[in-house]
Amino acid sequence: MLTGLIIIAAALLFWLTNGAEIFTKTAVLVEKQDELFGTAYKEWENKFIPGLDITAAFAVLSIFTSSVLIYLFKNKRKESI
Repeated sequence: MLTGLIIIAAALLFWLTNGAEIFTKTAVLVEKQDELFGTAYKEWENKFIPGLDITAAFAVLSIFTSSVLIYLFKNKRKESI
């Protein structure tokens, strides 16, 4: 149980440190400077930023896996007694 909570906390911390975006992004709009003319322009740069949707899916998967493991180990203890 504790391991599952630690994994979920790590996933949330990872999400927060990467920008806390609601939706997952695979490209980011970056402003660049043209050195020749001195003008600024915007260009899409390929970069993966995890969103809350992927973080929530990972958290649900962790909860499910932890629940199954707790159930299996709980039944093994009862059988061995």
